[in-house]
This record gives sequence, structure tokens and C-alpha cells, in this order.
Amino acid sequence: MNEIQGIEKPHRLTDPLVVTLVASLCCLLWGSAFPSIKLGYIAFNIMPEDIGSKFVFAGYRFILAGLLLLTLYRLIRKRKFALSGRQWTSLTMLGVMQTGLQYMFFYIGVSNTTGVKGSIVNATATFFSVVLAHFLYQNDKLSSKKVIGCVLGFIGVIIVNFNTDLLSFSVSFTGEGFVIAAAFIFSITAIYAKHLTSSMDVLVVTGFSLFVGGLTLAMLGLLLGGQVTHFTLESTSNLVYLVLLSSAAFCLWNMLLKYNKVGKVSVYNFLIPVFGSLLSAVFLGESIMELKNLVALLFVSIGIYIVNRASSA
Repeated sequence: MNEIQGIEKPHRLTDPLVVTLVASLCCLLWGSAFPSIKLGYIAFNIMPEDIGSKFVFAGYRFILAGLLLLTLYRLIRKRKFALSGRQWTSLTMLGVMQTGLQYMFFYIGVSNTTGVKGSIVNATATFFSVVLAHFLYQNDKLSSKKVIGCVLGFIGVIIVNFNTDLLSFSVSFTGEGFVIAAAFIFSITAIYAKHLTSSMDVLVVTGFSLFVGGLTLAMLGLLLGGQVTHFTLESTSNLVYLVLLSSAAFCLWNMLLKYNKVGKVSVYNFLIPVFGSLLSAVFLGESIMELKNLVALLFVSIGIYIVNRASSA
């Protein structure tokens, strides 16, 4: 009946429950990357100060993730990459910025600050996304509920990372400053990716973005003298997992952004440090049964609920 009347049926990815499940899965996967990367450094014998090798490691991860998605596109869609020169340029720019430049700032920033501060500062990406959406989209304006929801989510991130280190208010330009820069780049490029998916397949946009960005990181890492050579069953398995989580999380996230308001999806980013903290406790042998973890999850969940209520209004 809807088709007869010319009314387009809403895409399934706009269903609130589906958005919650898919976005939470993405954040769970990204959260699992924190302990996986740390374990990867150990397995590949990458020292904390070896930024070049970290770039190469990240480059391999994203190159393979991109190739996986592009291969899936050819197998599932059974089409060639029929793109215009302008589209190739757009995808290259997205890859260099979203995966390459963002992770350059992120890796350097994290190496020059504590994990606690880095996790909290990186959560500013949600604020950037919500504010940018306000100026770019008529149907995604800021409201008091969105602001309250974002603040509650940010408080949850602070709680899950709280320790005495937070009482030190020192700020480093190449530390916290670079992490903020990475968060800002992520917010801008996520919106740009949403724009590109309106005319291109999500698999193509995400696949080329990851591949080009990974190539950028790998080449820079090699120029800095980095290398990743200690391939064993353990280290290779770790890399394979990072490849799979990257391809799945980035692809699903871009699909959500394609069909939903930026603010409605971006607020789930607050779950990443919460999941990261919980999974780090599990896989790195840290204590998980802490009251602050439950309180943090409660704050983040309430914040997400408020923002989604505001976005649906």
C-alpha cells in the first residue's frame, strides 16, 4: 500500500532498536581494539617509543581491512569499480584524512599522554560531531536534551577512567592536543563519509578509505624506519582480528550514518572507552568488578537515551 501511495518504506537501519544494537556492536569492536593493539605490540615486539613500527602495524591492519571490504563488494555486488575521476579523488581524500591523518595524530598523541587522559580527551569526538551536524543539517539541530545527553555521556567516560592522574591538569600539545585533533578529524570525515555514501556503495567508500589510509600510514612508518617482521601464530592471529573488527565496525558505522542523523549515531561513541576499559580488564588481567564501571555505563546509557529521544522528536 505504501508503494502505491509513493511513500518510501523506512530503511531497517533507522529502527531505534537496530541502531542501538548495531552502534553498540561497533563500539564494542572498537573498544576491543585497545587491548588487542596493546597485545599486538607485545606479540610483534614493538617498543612503546617506536612510532614508525606502530604506523606500519596500523597500516597493515587498515590495508588488509580495506582489501577485505573491496573483495566483498566484488563478490556480493558482482560489479566493477565504475567510479568517476571526482569520486576517486573524494575517496582518496577521505582515506588520507579519516584513516591516515586521524591515526597519525592519535598514535603520536596517545604516546605522549596517559591512557586515562587520552581516552577521555578522545571522547570529545562526540561533541564535535553533534556541533558540526547542527551547522550542516537542518534536521539535526542542537537542543538542550542533546547537550544534557552528551554531558552525561562524557561524565560516564570520566568516571570509567577516573584515577589520581586526573588530578594533574597538565596539557601537552603533542599529547592531549594531538588526541583532540584526531577526534576533530574523525568527526569531520565521518560526516564527509555520510555525504559520499549518498551516491556510492558503503562497501566501496569504507573499503577505499581504509585501504588508502592504511597505505599512507604504512609508507610513513617505513620512512620513519619502522618495521613489523615478528610474524608468529599469536601475532598473526592478533592482526587478523584487528583487520576483521576494523572492516566490520567502520562499514556498519558508515551504514548507520547513511540512514540516520549524525547526532543520533555519534553519541554511541561514549561507549568505546567504557567497553575498552572493561575488555582491557578482561584480557590484560585487570580488575573488572569495580563500582565505577557500572556507574560509568549507567551515565553513558542515560546520555545515549536522552540524545536519541531528542533526535526522534
